[in-house]
Amino acid sequence: MSNLEGAPVEANDVRGRVAELHAIREQVRRGPSERATQAQKAKGKLTARERIDLLLDEGSFTEVEPLRRHRATGFGLEAKRPYTDGVITGWGTVHGRTVFVYAHDFRIFGGALGEAHATKIHKIMDKAIAAGAPLVSLNDGAGARIQEGVSALAGYGGIFQRNTKASGVIPQISVMLGPCAGGAAYSPALTDFVFMVRETSQMFITGPDVVRAVTGEEITQNGLGGADVHAETSGVAHFAYDDEETCLEEVRYLLSLLPQNNRENPPRVESADPADRTGEVLLDLVPADGNRPYDMRKVIEELVDDGDHLEVHERWATNIICSLARLDGQVVGIVANQPQSLAGVLDIEASEKAARFIQMCDAFNIPIITLLDVPGFLPGVDQEHGGIIRHGAKLLYAYCNATVPRISVILRKAYGGAYIVMDSQSIGADLTYAWPTNEIAVMGAEGAANVIFRKQIAEADDPEAMRSRMVKEYKAELMHPYYAAERGLVDDVIDPAETRSVLIRSLAMLASKHADLPSRKHGNPPQ
Repeated sequence: MSNLEGAPVEANDVRGRVAELHAIREQVRRGPSERATQAQKAKGKLTARERIDLLLDEGSFTEVEPLRRHRATGFGLEAKRPYTDGVITGWGTVHGRTVFVYAHDFRIFGGALGEAHATKIHKIMDKAIAAGAPLVSLNDGAGARIQEGVSALAGYGGIFQRNTKASGVIPQISVMLGPCAGGAAYSPALTDFVFMVRETSQMFITGPDVVRAVTGEEITQNGLGGADVHAETSGVAHFAYDDEETCLEEVRYLLSLLPQNNRENPPRVESADPADRTGEVLLDLVPADGNRPYDMRKVIEELVDDGDHLEVHERWATNIICSLARLDGQVVGIVANQPQSLAGVLDIEASEKAARFIQMCDAFNIPIITLLDVPGFLPGVDQEHGGIIRHGAKLLYAYCNATVPRISVILRKAYGGAYIVMDSQSIGADLTYAWPTNEIAVMGAEGAANVIFRKQIAEADDPEAMRSRMVKEYKAELMHPYYAAERGLVDDVIDPAETRSVLIRSLAMLASKHADLPSRKHGNPPQ
């Protein structure tokens, strides 16, 4: 007898067995029922297989364990044993390079994780690590399968352990396309990048009902853990999009900028943008007056190939920009202060954002370009009580620990501890350049004059006139553009229009850089 109802076969009939196989495969491909599929569509969501088709190159997907079924009993589970057990796993290609993927199928048990479901994910994660290829998870699940009890929880533990093992070894990307609640949310948090889709995806440890019961607060699922909340407020999501199609296309783009693993360099492409292109527009983009804001994104667009860059955490900690781009076809990570937001100061969130981005770049052999225009750390009781010291130290640690090529360019202000932290030469930057508008100092001229010349200003007949004179004197002595160059603290003062070509030549020289860290199990970074 056949395992598929209504399709009996002769025991020795090979053609019949093959026909049975194809019938089962078709059943697996269709999923549990048309009704379940329509319910998924009614929520504005694609099916798991449609998502995989959008992510991977056409016809490249190879599925692993499509016929897997759970063996659990009790609570009616023994009567419901669908193929795949609610997760589709396998590999394919993105732009011709191997990528492993697993996708929750919400139509089966709401995508909830049971023992068999978890075992499939464990297997595909192990294969991704062994093959040295990126892993993309398409998340749309209701958490642990309650009917299977502690076995489901142990399944999550196995995922977390593998997320950690793979960290810094292969790129891990989590795409949130539905609910992700409770302990399940920790797997995306352990990965390198998190994508979310507005209205249909949510992440939280405790849902609105629990929040209401414990605190009395009324809030919706999207208000608690929707895409915009995590993209703007919590910083959990790196990217947020309006629809699944756009989201998955951007995942493909991100993968094109990343290496397969930590033993390879990111893919280089031929660039039609001339390496020696000058950027005269930069002379007008950045005002010489340090108090006037401008959009650092426009500076980045002028420097990189074809003005194209992928900003990470675009809407969180907006006073610093972290982007992936190409210079003469080579992938680089760009960290830049944003004068349009909080004058580009460093604070707790900006420090955390940049630190993790730098660690990611260093793990995957992506050179780091730092564009400085920083007036210092944000002062305030909230910042100090919130731990700006330890959070700022995360950024310092990340830079000091990075062994990839590191080049910094000081556009304008670079004051105090923030100057040191933002990849100064003293903490290991390979090359440091400055524009002729740069001001490197312990603090701004006004503040410095008030400290140094306090007595003279207080005793003067006209204190304001004296303060103004002392400010000019301080600027002339210690803040002129060539002060740092005269002392070897920058390698050169360059014409802003030549910045692109200078960076490209510098990257070419540093291409064979090799730096070893001290022998140790691992560091103990500030938390």
